[in-house]
Amino acid sequence: MGRNASSIKLTKAERDYLELQTRARTIQAQTVIRARILLLKADGISIDKIADKVGINRKSVMLCLKKYKEGGIENALFDAPGRGRNAEITDEEKAWIINLACQKPVDFGYAAETWTYVKLTSHINKTAEAAGFTRLSTIHKSTVNTILEEADIKPHKIRYYCENRDPDFDAKMHNVLLVYKQLSLQFDENGNLIPSPGNGQMVHVLSYDEKPGIQAIATTSDDLRPDEQHSTFCRDYEYKRLGTVSLLAAIDLQTGECIPLIRDKHSSREYIEFLKLLDGKYPKGDKIRIVLDNLKVHTSEETRRYLATIPGRFEFVFTPKHGSWLNMVEGFFSKMTRQMLRGIRVKSKEELTDRVYKYFNEANEEPVVFHWKYNLDDVDVSETVIVDTLPIKKSS
Repeated sequence: MGRNASSIKLTKAERDYLELQTRARTIQAQTVIRARILLLKADGISIDKIADKVGINRKSVMLCLKKYKEGGIENALFDAPGRGRNAEITDEEKAWIINLACQKPVDFGYAAETWTYVKLTSHINKTAEAAGFTRLSTIHKSTVNTILEEADIKPHKIRYYCENRDPDFDAKMHNVLLVYKQLSLQFDENGNLIPSPGNGQMVHVLSYDEKPGIQAIATTSDDLRPDEQHSTFCRDYEYKRLGTVSLLAAIDLQTGECIPLIRDKHSSREYIEFLKLLDGKYPKGDKIRIVLDNLKVHTSEETRRYLATIPGRFEFVFTPKHGSWLNMVEGFFSKMTRQMLRGIRVKSKEELTDRVYKYFNEANEEPVVFHWKYNLDDVDVSETVIVDTLPIKKSS
């Protein structure tokens, strides 16, 4: 036979306090769960039954009770300062990890030709502090794996290096960083854009990319509002797919303004439509310099024919293959996914489109200027940026 479930003793004041926590609507869900654990245990409920009632595993229940025995109710309910989930890894830290993954381990003095995730993580742990990323000295392999999967990088495959590695990776990366270095000189020490002297041609610098396949997903029943059993909104696992849309977007690296275009596809036709949007937005006679990846639609014949009708208007600076992390709009997309797209439910594709546009409008109410800081110290600002105007290819 199993042991009888032991209990903890609570005073009336302690029980009243814990019951108040379970009814609160402005505290973290984990605090509510921990308060319920203590109340159930005070009623003599077993650990397994408590775990089943509050919806967590028994180890978490045991940890809460252990903290109660060590330091009382406050110790059980709240994490000590500095504990809990670490701050999210920054885009600069991700850029450094991806840059390492795009190089061979043999170049760092190792015997292997390609990385394993264990070896790459070990190298990151050893070198992060010297590179100025102290927090990464304790990063876990699973986190490294997630970062590389998001960037579609497979450092453990020979084929990745033999076929997909851009032979001009370093030169192209240097060229993009040169754009950011020259751009940084246009701001004063307080981060304010220095007005143009007016005696030269204005160059507007933008970071552009597409985010295809944004899914319009509908629920099959209404969300449940918080109640005594649930501290957050709840929904069932049933949903309907209503199709996808593609987001074409750029951020003005001088003003922070975000410029969106949402369409069903992102072919050359939609890309040209976006270029026309930019052409109509900025004063005639100014140059528009765009940092972007070398996707086929960006250099297609259809795109080139359009650009031939407005010679000198656009300049393109292409990131290297597997170097999309150099494109600052990626950071904006990541932020947008976390803040708005995650868990979104709509009734139609049109509603999804409207909500994405609304997100951009809200972002532009208080625009944030994106600044690149990583690896700019070695860039000579006097160098000339190599740009491409995409002339029409001559037939052989």
